[in-house]
Amino acid sequence: MLDPISRIRRFNRAVTSAVGALDTSFLGRGRPLGAARVLNAIGHGRSDVAEIRDYLGLDSGLMSRLLRSLEDEGMIETSPHEDDARRRVARLTRAGRREFSAYEALSNAQAEALLAGHSQRDALLAAMDLIGSALGQSRTTLTDMNPRSDEARYCLGEYYAELARRFKQGFDVKLSRDPDAKDMVRPRGTFIVAMSDTLPIGCVGLKGTDHGYAEIKRLWVCPSARGLGLGRRLMEASENAARELGITVLRLDTNSALPEAGQLYRRTGWSEIPRFNDDPYPDLFFEKRL
Repeated sequence: MLDPISRIRRFNRAVTSAVGALDTSFLGRGRPLGAARVLNAIGHGRSDVAEIRDYLGLDSGLMSRLLRSLEDEGMIETSPHEDDARRRVARLTRAGRREFSAYEALSNAQAEALLAGHSQRDALLAAMDLIGSALGQSRTTLTDMNPRSDEARYCLGEYYAELARRFKQGFDVKLSRDPDAKDMVRPRGTFIVAMSDTLPIGCVGLKGTDHGYAEIKRLWVCPSARGLGLGRRLMEASENAARELGITVLRLDTNSALPEAGQLYRRTGWSEIPRFNDDPYPDLFFEKRL
């Protein structure tokens, strides 16, 4: 059997070479990868310099040098934050926006070429998703979102599709007690989406009710991010949100066809209770007092 460490190091070398990490002119645009990544972060809406530095995992000295080089090129402008003069913000100039667009086009073309050169496109993407989730754990953020947002709707669609595959009788959301979006918006409830860079990889809803308790609904983690503790993080975030909203009793339901869900709830202090709704799909019911 091939040595696992050697396989990982081979992978590291392949990725380093493929992305041009050692090139002095990343994608042929005349600057190294570090400066290009800073330009990319600003182009995608990040402006707070400290936030960009943390996002890219750079030390203060290197961040300062990269910003100065981009300023010297006329790609960005930096200024004090309007609410806190100790912080600085960075914005693209007109030339910087053109450069950002050029990088986007070249990066997309590079990705398309990689996919076109592989006969197992879906398997390749699945492997990349798995590795991206593992390497990006520290940068995965949990964000309150409108349950009607594109990111939330994507997660819910994947969740429903998985239930349809795993339940013996299938799953039809029209037959389920699907929570109304307005019940999962503050101050009544909330909907939390886990984001890995720009990709949604998990969700959970906190549904407000008029019955003396709130419900946890639609906990889902994408297959590539499972086993990394994200489900527990989402549950903790929903419970913290409930506390902020003054909710003291939570309930949820699940199906025994999802044993990992039941295990998570039992391990995190939830107690089984009798059925409390007429939803045709769940057969296990839980409660937790905060």
